[in-house]
Amino acid sequence: MFEAKKRFGLCILNYTVTSNHIHLLVHDGKENVIPKSMQLIAGRTGKEYNIRKNRKGAFWEDRYHATAVKTDDHLIMCLAYIDLNIVRAGVVQHPSEWGFGGYTEIQNQKQRYTIVNRGELANLLGIKDDAQMMESHRQWVKEILKSGSNKRDAKWTESIAVGDKEFVLETKAKLGAKAVGRKISGENGNYELREPQIPYSPLFTPEKRALSSENSYFWNQFL
Repeated sequence: MFEAKKRFGLCILNYTVTSNHIHLLVHDGKENVIPKSMQLIAGRTGKEYNIRKNRKGAFWEDRYHATAVKTDDHLIMCLAYIDLNIVRAGVVQHPSEWGFGGYTEIQNQKQRYTIVNRGELANLLGIKDDAQMMESHRQWVKEILKSGSNKRDAKWTESIAVGDKEFVLETKAKLGAKAVGRKISGENGNYELREPQIPYSPLFTPEKRALSSENSYFWNQFL
């Protein structure tokens, strides 16, 4: 990720690395930054793992899935959702205990090899003061843990877009013909554009029986 940041200018806002997948929250700016970065990250990870384990063949099960998020309260929810991924997995009690995530970097700025773009994150959150951003970030996570609402939400990993109705409708319009079969659902300012689910029950184990069709939208065209 650090190399993708240097080479392509990938703007990373948050991340969590687990034993079998990663979550990345990025702000798309330059053309083709996300696909180039994901190709680098996936390729480098797979190659190094195969060398270390003396194996051959594919490392990743599937291509990455991209979800567009409106930069309002939905961005805050997505930020905290990524922080708490490792807590939901039962690995730690608090994201501060996990060294492979953006939470610790946002709360304690690294002097070298920084991955999270704190300045852009604060700007998108509408927060000018660094100390205020850190405090707000801590409180968002604390409130979710206290309320017991830290549950898996498929909209962050299976939807094409998450935001208010206007944002989701705009996304669907930009998809054009690719929006065929995509459905908008939601209420009270929280909407999502979902991909149709393709059942593969005869071929896969239960956790893989609901696979989505290819997510091939070029996000750099409007984010």
